[in-house]
Amino acid sequence: MAVLTDSHCHLASHRFETAEIPTLVERARSAGVTRMVSLVTDLDDLQPNLDIAAAHPEVSVCIGIHPCHVHEAPDDAIDRLRTHVTDPRVCGIGETGLDYYHPAPDGWDEESFRQRQRDFLDAHFRLAAAAGLNVVIHTRDKSGDASFRDALEIYRRHANGTRAVFHCFIGPAENAMEVIGLGGLVSFGGVATFKNASDVLATAVSLPSGSFMLETDSPYLAPVPHRGKRNEPAFVRHVAEHLAAARGESIETLAASTHAACDFFRFAP
Repeated sequence: MAVLTDSHCHLASHRFETAEIPTLVERARSAGVTRMVSLVTDLDDLQPNLDIAAAHPEVSVCIGIHPCHVHEAPDDAIDRLRTHVTDPRVCGIGETGLDYYHPAPDGWDEESFRQRQRDFLDAHFRLAAAAGLNVVIHTRDKSGDASFRDALEIYRRHANGTRAVFHCFIGPAENAMEVIGLGGLVSFGGVATFKNASDVLATAVSLPSGSFMLETDSPYLAPVPHRGKRNEPAFVRHVAEHLAAARGESIETLAASTHAACDFFRFAP
């Protein structure tokens, strides 16, 4: 069976009961998913993710503050994350990034909220460089690609020492190639299987082998044939099969290239 990695999931999400995590991991294993990267989104999310990884060797953890949570995060949040970077369960920094889709929270104007996101993204890059890790980036806009452009500019300042993956990528191939040109990667999830997202699939088809990873972003954005349901790591196989067919590759070829791209992460031996 083709070996796959789910490069982005949220196993500590409230939508997963702690007691069912062993079953989720076993279903993933049965689908050929041998590695799962679970992303921390705030400080409260940190220990539950580490606990899951301690119980399941297939799971590694990226640590970060999601852009939608930067207003709640203490000013020393990055220093608190710093104490965990040598933990063998930690394989990267994130989920960080820029979210211009959601409105500024109460007490914040739009520009100050976006600036705090940019400051946190820059700090995540500095943390990653010091730790010898790479960065997982979220971008989202209501229209246009301002968050992508701003995140790319911050990445450009750090690209000599650190790589980044732009996860759940839905942009055009030109944007993806800008990331790849800096030494980074993009990652495709369930959206690439949606009938109304043919442009995302076209981007995935156009990119060179080894330049992208696969993900679920579970429990969100389940791929066809599970669209609208709760997502889980086993479903990354549906993404792989869909992309392989569109690219005219065997599932084994696509799985090998996307699994190899996950050398981006520092997995424990």
